[in-house]
Amino acid sequence: MLTDTKKMLDKARDGGYAVGAFNAENAEMVFAIVAAAEKCKAPVILQMTPSTLRYLPPACFAGIAAAAAQNATVPVALHLDHGDSLDLVKECLDAGYTSVMFDGSRLPFDENAALTAEAVRLARDYGASCEGELGTVGGKEDLLEAQAGAYTDPDQAAAFVRTSGVDSLAVAVGTAHGVYRTVPKLDLARIPLIQAKADLPLVLHGASGLQDAVVREAVAKGMAKVNFATELRQAFTGAVRKALAEDPQAFDPKKYLDQGRRSVQKLVEQKIQVCGAVGQA
Repeated sequence: MLTDTKKMLDKARDGGYAVGAFNAENAEMVFAIVAAAEKCKAPVILQMTPSTLRYLPPACFAGIAAAAAQNATVPVALHLDHGDSLDLVKECLDAGYTSVMFDGSRLPFDENAALTAEAVRLARDYGASCEGELGTVGGKEDLLEAQAGAYTDPDQAAAFVRTSGVDSLAVAVGTAHGVYRTVPKLDLARIPLIQAKADLPLVLHGASGLQDAVVREAVAKGMAKVNFATELRQAFTGAVRKALAEDPQAFDPKKYLDQGRRSVQKLVEQKIQVCGAVGQA
């Protein structure tokens, strides 16, 4: 059964670990992520971005996720990552998503808070949870691109939470989406300051490519949800390329896509360990 993210993230914050949130692009990745969570006995969040949902609509991914979670013994949530409109938020909720994110981080503070509050109200109507974002996480996510540097201000975070009513908050501490070209300048000391003011589970975006020790430190300082996307895409694509290079005559997608699935599962298991979530289901 699919569940929302509020209870699992509250538990993670109180327990000093983080729930891994993994972006899936196809059925193979969905099943790989759930299989990894089962093996690690860990809660897990499946998530999709707007561009993924233009590739396959929310209802399709909701059906795949429900099938993968049906017999799972661990909590599985289905989450919209970086929702870029209230229409998409509602479409995902209608389809059965148990958690949504409205990303208004590029908007002025008041507009971001107001639109996020509307997303929260929509989510509440469906018994779902809602994530917001304050500050600028750099890099490129889907068609959205931003420069890093606008770190989340703790006092603003507190005001944003009061105004919007979000269940979790993505914050900017120097990470970026996509592939890191240089070593990021992180301000992890900011995390407990935000946590003290906002008093809710915090979310780390742009974790792909960070050293494991850095992710562990971010979790120790208060991150309750850690997002991984780029590394999963790289793992899946790399395994499929390798399979086709080894057998250029292969034409059955089930065989080479299975290699991608296996590679993603292995990577997700490792990331769950880094987040300290093994055995926390």
